[in-house]
Amino acid sequence: MRAVDLVDGAIAGAVGSSALNAVGFLDMTLRARPASSTPEESARRLAQMTHVDLGPEDRAANRRSGLGPLLGYGLGLTAGIGFALLARGRRMPLPLASGVLGGGVMTMSDGSLTALGITDPRTWSRTDWLSDIIPHLAFGVAAAATWNRLRSPRG
Repeated sequence: MRAVDLVDGAIAGAVGSSALNAVGFLDMTLRARPASSTPEESARRLAQMTHVDLGPEDRAANRRSGLGPLLGYGLGLTAGIGFALLARGRRMPLPLASGVLGGGVMTMSDGSLTALGITDPRTWSRTDWLSDIIPHLAFGVAAAATWNRLRSPRG
């Protein structure tokens, strides 16, 4: 495994994370739904579990607002790097790569939220599932297309 492959995986994960966020913001705009509280709640729970003091509540709330999205980007970068290890530097068919990346990051995200006690996917409605699947699918397509483009011969 070459270091450049890992960097390209991280780049693909960052692009996928940006696509996921854009689709989420578009959903918020179209349906006039509020932002999810899960990123900030994740930051809160992780800080509690690791005994990290985020400061007085007014400052802690601001730190959680920043840490929550950073955790999401970290998850996306990790998924991209993991995919690079799995793909061993090679291109993959776009549908396969999209499914692996989108499904992988969705499993990582929903699994960590479930493990932290923030959500329980068994209680989700059809709308909840669609609101989760569609952005993760966007992650998968964008990350896979980026990965394959970075694997293309330069000329």
